[in-house]
Order: sequence, then structure tokens, then C-alpha cells
Amino acid sequence: MPAPPKPDRPTLSLPTGALALLGGLVLLLAAGAAMAQNAPLRLRVIGGLAGVAQYDQFEAPFWLTRVPQLTAGVVRADIAPFDRSGIRGQELLRLLRLGVVSYANVSLAVAAADEPELDALTLPLVNRDQADLRRHAAMLRPSLARLLAERYDAELLGIYIYPAQVLLCRGSFGGLEDLRGRRIRASSVGQADLLAGVGAIPVVTPFAEVVAAMRDGVVDCAITGAMSAVDVGLPAVATHISSLPINWGVSVFVANRGAWQALPETIRARLQGGITGLEEDIWRSAAVADADGIACATGQPACPPARRGRLRLVTEPSIQAFQRRLLQDVLLPGWLRRCGSACAAIWDATMAPRLGIKAEGG
Repeated sequence: MPAPPKPDRPTLSLPTGALALLGGLVLLLAAGAAMAQNAPLRLRVIGGLAGVAQYDQFEAPFWLTRVPQLTAGVVRADIAPFDRSGIRGQELLRLLRLGVVSYANVSLAVAAADEPELDALTLPLVNRDQADLRRHAAMLRPSLARLLAERYDAELLGIYIYPAQVLLCRGSFGGLEDLRGRRIRASSVGQADLLAGVGAIPVVTPFAEVVAAMRDGVVDCAITGAMSAVDVGLPAVATHISSLPINWGVSVFVANRGAWQALPETIRARLQGGITGLEEDIWRSAAVADADGIACATGQPACPPARRGRLRLVTEPSIQAFQRRLLQDVLLPGWLRRCGSACAAIWDATMAPRLGIKAEGG
């Protein structure tokens, strides 16, 4: 399937800079008027996926309850998960740039269809564990912030993660080397590249349909979060689960710069402090979900009896020659073909020194 076209720059009757200045002035006037009348500033937020812990337990309570507390009632927010907002995830950054959306949680894997540079953190087999992911997120944060600011007039306020993506199969396997010929559900271009690199057949399947797809033989395996798999009943149709993290879902929480700058400086400081704390809570929760998901999928006593599955655990080294060859010969070159010299420069300046794998031609 061809990649979606690059986002078109809007055709405007005034220079973009003038419109941005005008929009910022309108927002500042509105904020000033609200404060003068002692009316709360109302923010509209697009959150992450509905029905998962990140949104239900962290994002929604933060914006609905914590933000009014942080700002002494000056700011109140409405939040909707993006998959129930009527907005396609692929459109969020464009709508942010236009000011149609002011605050949004944007999946990097989804946005990378238009901006492959955003995919560095989500490439499979780059991060051995969450500690690796934290280090790499810190290293790449400045380049992410710069790209979002320059191309989308967006302010990077937070980086969130979903639990690790692991492999579940109907039928035994010993590791990635054993997947040749199997039809496997993938949810990103990088995962599809990985599966093709081991001779498997990537299949795009909505998460809500994964259980039926495996039960009916449409797919033999699926890549998803372990606890998510437990929540939808995937252990009832699978037989084996791997503990190897393929990758992590990563999203960025961003604001339209005009909307953000329109807020009083003291309010911005309080919101940024709260979002930084929210980011840490989400990362810690994802680590817990990784461990609990494997425990429940494999029927460990630590899991409540009603949630225990009977999957056999497949353990394989998180670093081995086969995986390194996949990253060096398949995954990194595939990403660079989609992205080009800009990605090669970012990779060699940040990731290459840690991983010992330089970009093509580097």
C-alpha cells in the first residue's frame, strides 16, 4: 500500500506567520477576557486510545480533575480519546498546525506515515527494555521537539508510552527465527518490516478483531501488549507468548504553539509540571503492565484467578546475533529508505554510538 502523501501546506490569503500572529492575539485576548471575568479557561484535549489504562486511569483523570487543582480552578479541560473524537489519528498534526486542534496525544507510529523521522523510537528491536527506551527517548527528545515546532508549529509537552509489544501465537515457536511462513498481525510499518525480514507474512488487523482472526485462522500470531491480549481474551485462542519486547507504542503530547503561548506564563508552568508528572506515571504504569501481562497470560499465581491464561512462555535472549542482523540489515535500511538523509544524521548523532550500528553510508 503506498504511503500517504505528505501533508499539504494550507493555502492562505495571508502569510502563515501573519495568520499565526493573528490567531495568537485572538487567543491572548480570549484568555485575558476569561480571567478578567473570573471565568475558567476551557481547554479541549484529544487524548490517547479509549478503553486502555493510559487514557482511563491517567489522562482523563489528569485533565478532568488534576488540572483544575493545579491551576486553582483557573483552567478546566474537556478530553476525548482520539478514536472516539471523530478525528483520524493521521490528521492530528495537520489539524494542530492549523489551530483546529489545540492539544493532542499523537501516536508516533501513526504520524510516521507522513513523517518517517518520528519513527526512530518505535523501530523494532532497538530497545531491549524500558530502561533503553527511556535513554533513547531522552536522546531523541530535542530532535522530536524541533521537528514538531518547525513543521507543525507544535510545542512538545510530553512523551507517553504503551506497554511493550510482544508476540503471541497459536502453535509453538522458539523465537523470531521460527516465524517463516506464518501470517502475523502487525500494527506498524516497522513491525511489518520485521516480519517480512524473518519470512513471515504481515497482516493488518484491527485490534478489536485479533481474537476472531486468530480463532478463525486468518492469522497464526499477533503482536500486541501482553495485558491488552489478556483483556480481550487472546490467551483463549493462542498457545504461546514471547517475553521479547518487539517495540513499544510511543506517543507525544503536543500543543498548538499559539494556544499554548496564549496561556499565562504561571499557568503554562503549572500545566507543564503536571504533564511531566503524568508522563512519569504513564511510564511506570506501562512497566507494571508488562510484568502483569506476562504473569496473567501464563497463569502465574500473582495474577487474579479469573484473569489467568495458560500460555507457554517463550524466552529468547533480548540481544543476539540474529536480532542484531535484522536491525542492521532490514529494519534500519527500511526506515532510511522511507526517511532519507535527515534520519541518517539523527541516527548517527544519537543512536549509533549506543547501538554500534551506523546508518547507511554513515
